[in-house]
Amino acid sequence: MSSRPNASRASSDERAPLSLPALRALKAEGTPVVMVTAYDYPSAVAAEHAGADIVLVGDSGAMTVLGYDSTVPATVDEMLMLTRATRRGLRTPVLVTDLPFGSYEVSDEQAVETAMRFVKEAGAHAVKLERGEPTSVARAAAIVAAGIPVMGHIGLTPQTATALGGYKAQGRVGADAAKIVEQAVALQDAGCFSVVLECIPSPVTEAIMTRMDRAVVIGIGAGPAADGQVLVFHDLLGIREGKGAKFVKRYADLQDAMDAGVAAYADEVRSRAYPAPEHGYAMPDDQVAAMKAALGD
Repeated sequence: MSSRPNASRASSDERAPLSLPALRALKAEGTPVVMVTAYDYPSAVAAEHAGADIVLVGDSGAMTVLGYDSTVPATVDEMLMLTRATRRGLRTPVLVTDLPFGSYEVSDEQAVETAMRFVKEAGAHAVKLERGEPTSVARAAAIVAAGIPVMGHIGLTPQTATALGGYKAQGRVGADAAKIVEQAVALQDAGCFSVVLECIPSPVTEAIMTRMDRAVVIGIGAGPAADGQVLVFHDLLGIREGKGAKFVKRYADLQDAMDAGVAAYADEVRSRAYPAPEHGYAMPDDQVAAMKAALGD
């Protein structure tokens, strides 16, 4: 059993900040690792209070927070801003930030320089990059060699979803599945402390797990065999339109609640039901008279 306090019974102040060795210890003892995305102070505080082990400032924030139609347009400066805001709301989880598209592909030097900015300027503990082909593996190794922990990401990689045929499951053909397994091992060998598997069949994840003795494996739409799971904050809380991907389980429907709340506010403003007397500040009658006298009313 884990000696780490149960998050449901321990306040944030009672938990020690997690380290990468602590994450590996969770893997070794079979304790599921909880990972969730966050993009600002309020979502970070929610993750902190829930006892999340890893918080990812995902480039999914390009869509959930910034309103883009994909993750591709997110810039380094935008991701730095989101990471800084998230950092302020966290004390215990490991904070990981996505390297946005175009910020690490050109060279090892570019990848290291970008990663350093997220650590130095935004307080990230680690960075995440997508894909597991040789170039991405080399970039991961270069960042690790520079002293910055790296999380890999294979399977469905949103930054290059167009090249993969869209947002759909990967590795359903034997040869493709074997390639994903090989990519996972290559990222582990490059020094990645963790690898995210997105939208791949459960048997592929199971094959990967038999080969991952060091890296913490996080699944999203990859079945239950991984060391832990991640969901996008806005997906799991229903802060979005539509049902989302097949693998998403909604734990709340906050978009409906927010829409209803704002609509009720708008209706009361238009009907002059808000603000009511209890929402205002009183003034003694003699001071009202003094004000009117001063104004000549």
